[in-house]
Amino acid sequence: MPESRKNPGFKIVPAFLLLLLMATGVYAQTPYGNNKAAGRYQATRGIRLYYESYGKGEPLLLLHINGGSINVFSGQIPFFAKNYRVIAVDSRAHGKTTDPADSLTFEMMADDVNALLDSLHIKSCPVIGWSDGGITGLVLAMRHPEKVKKLVVSGPNLWPDTTALIPFVYDYLQRTADSLAKLPPTAANKNQLKVIRLDLLEPHLTLQQLEAIKCPTLVIGGDHDGIPVTHLVDIYRHIPQAYLWIVPSASHFIATTKKDQFNARVAEFLREPYKNIEGMNVLQ
Repeated sequence: MPESRKNPGFKIVPAFLLLLLMATGVYAQTPYGNNKAAGRYQATRGIRLYYESYGKGEPLLLLHINGGSINVFSGQIPFFAKNYRVIAVDSRAHGKTTDPADSLTFEMMADDVNALLDSLHIKSCPVIGWSDGGITGLVLAMRHPEKVKKLVVSGPNLWPDTTALIPFVYDYLQRTADSLAKLPPTAANKNQLKVIRLDLLEPHLTLQQLEAIKCPTLVIGGDHDGIPVTHLVDIYRHIPQAYLWIVPSASHFIATTKKDQFNARVAEFLREPYKNIEGMNVLQ
């Protein structure tokens, strides 16, 4: 029997096992995601989008994993806030951003972010997206290319099947959705089911669409990621100005389990101009 049926207070965790975040110390005693001093709401597109700002300088946007919230970037916010104005967002239907609607798509979430940037008078900024946040980042760069100065995507996928998600993850999502569908239709249960179904039914992007992304992009994945390495390689190959970083001995949770490596590599990418390595340069 699923744990949720034995204990009504238990919440089924979404796509990528948020319990691992607890094990890696992300849910330490920090104010991230629940900081009244840093938090704001922006009324836009039928919702109140919650975000928090830290630091000063060039804006840097953080977009979190499925089922997560601003708090999953506890290992990144203080690091990047030393040099950037970090803007971390609770995506639609996540964290403090409630969403009563039945539907949820990555296009909706990308347009939410675009509206937030407009409201903050930010014409363009670097974007870091993890998992679903990475998908939202890709969609944002395609739908609103002027907004994305540089893009970092860790563990995104382009379509919802076992070629873009490893079979274990896809089956886990399906089992979780089936279990949630049997629970009483409370607002919380309906929201969790909507979030799970997002990764079961979305996105529907093509490799050819990625060719429209003009900003420099860093594609990140673990060699034991929930997204097949071959899929990440395909994403990298179809973005004109892209780098690929496959991290050894790493899962989908590079931002937490390999925090220092992740932060240093992303900071270098954001700091340095993109270099097109070709011709004789590949031998140097």
